[in-house]
Amino acid sequence: MTARLAHIRRHPIKSIGGEGLDSITLQAARRLPGDREWAVLTEAGERNARGSETDGEPDRWLPKSCFLRRVASAPLQAISGGWQDGRLALHQPTRPDLSFDPETEADRLIDWLRPLWPAEAPAPTRLVRGAGIWTDVKWPWVSILSLDSLAALEARVGKNLGIARWRGNLWVEGWEPFAERDMIGRIIRIGEAELRVTEQIGRCDATSADTQSGERDLDMVETLDRLYGAANFGIYAEVVTGGDIAVGNEVIA
Repeated sequence: MTARLAHIRRHPIKSIGGEGLDSITLQAARRLPGDREWAVLTEAGERNARGSETDGEPDRWLPKSCFLRRVASAPLQAISGGWQDGRLALHQPTRPDLSFDPETEADRLIDWLRPLWPAEAPAPTRLVRGAGIWTDVKWPWVSILSLDSLAALEARVGKNLGIARWRGNLWVEGWEPFAERDMIGRIIRIGEAELRVTEQIGRCDATSADTQSGERDLDMVETLDRLYGAANFGIYAEVVTGGDIAVGNEVIA
């Protein structure tokens, strides 16, 4: 079976929502354009952001502990949505739908998120863009995941897990299950782009929550470790040659 690019996923706000794309242009040594461009700082994160800001926006990458994260609030996992007519449109089953302009109406997002965030946790303060893109790793990498690995995992746990739970960028169909674990250092060609695989993606407890209900439905870290010997799912890759990619492109590894 020829491997193909099955999905392109982008997450405009870190840990909040996500959208599918038909195509995109990758640039060398850059992340997926528009992915994790925004993030919501917490009161604890504000302490780290001080001294790193230009015009009120952080001018350097900040660690994930500074932001609202799904690992601290399972209901965030059930937020879906992305760009729609120049605004961000979000849905969560326990909240009214929200459409807002992140440039001018960020306070509406903060108010909308408050009931989904634990009262005892550092409160959300503001939406920031900044110089960095707010992925969990500071390196400019793209995440690549396998639908075949996902199907194998779903068969082992006996339930549908879906792709949104993992918040990956590129989903490939046609690899042997978990073949991507042996691709470290290899060049992958998709459309006009070439990517060098850098390392496996270690998973945290955020993936233990269902994306429909926003409730924990299993211990994913323990499950991956028990079934496969490590809590890894997916790989990171650096874009070494930029170019256009599109759903349906052949993936050569």
